[in-house]
Amino acid sequence: DPSSKTHVLLISGREKPRYIKYYATPLERLHDLPPGISDDRLITENIENIRKSVRSGIGVGDEEILLLMVGSGFETKGLDRSLGAVSGLPDRLRKKTKLVVIGRGKTKPFEHMARRLRIFERLIFLGGRDDVPRFMVSADLLLHPARSENTGTVLIEAMAAGLPVLATDVCGYAFYVSAARAGLLIPSPFEQRSFNELLRQMLESPEREAWKHNGMTYVSRNDFFSMPEKAADVIESLAKKANPR
Repeated sequence: DPSSKTHVLLISGREKPRYIKYYATPLERLHDLPPGISDDRLITENIENIRKSVRSGIGVGDEEILLLMVGSGFETKGLDRSLGAVSGLPDRLRKKTKLVVIGRGKTKPFEHMARRLRIFERLIFLGGRDDVPRFMVSADLLLHPARSENTGTVLIEAMAAGLPVLATDVCGYAFYVSAARAGLLIPSPFEQRSFNELLRQMLESPEREAWKHNGMTYVSRNDFFSMPEKAADVIESLAKKANPR
C-alpha cells in the first residue's frame, strides 16, 4: 500500500515495476539486492584435471559435446525443450552430444520422450549433487530454456565458471547474460524451432571462447556475492532510522 511503512528487499529487479503497477509502492521502499551466489561456486585451479575426471566419470569423451542442465522441476526448467533441441541437431552434432541433467524430479516421462526421439543414449540423469561447479567447468554449454524463472542464479554461476549460456529471456537474470555477452537468449514467445537453431549456432560458433571469457570477466568485475551483507545493511539502516537512539 502507498501509505505502508513496509520495505521490500528485491532479489529480482524485474519485480520492481510490478509492485509499483499493482500496489503503487513508492520507489524508496523497494531495495535491490545483488544476486546471491557463494564464492565457493568458483573453481580457479586444476580445471583441466577436473574436466577430464568429470567427463570420464560419466562416460563423456574429450571430443564429445557436454550440454548441462541444472535445477529441479524438470518441466518448469524446460527439459522437454532441451530434448527436442538435441533431437533436432544435425547428425554430425547430435552423434557427439550428450545432455547431462543435475537436479531432482521425475525422470520417467523424459526418459520415455528421449526414447521416442531416439536420443536416449544421449541423456544422463545425475540427480541432486553438491559438486555442481565441477560440472560447470567440465561442460561446453548451459541450457536453461525455463518456462518461468524469477531469478535464475544458475545463469550467474555458469558465467562465473566460464560456461556459455543459452536461456530463455523470461529468466529474471537473463539480462546479465546479454550484458556480459556470455551467450544467447531464446526470445519470447518461445518457439522450439528458434531454440533448435540457436543451439546449433552456439555449438558451431567461433565465439564460444569469447562467451566463456566474457562471462568470467563480467562476474569478476561486478558484485554477485554480497546479497546477505547488502540485505543486512538495508535492515540495519532502516532500524537506525526508526530508532535513532
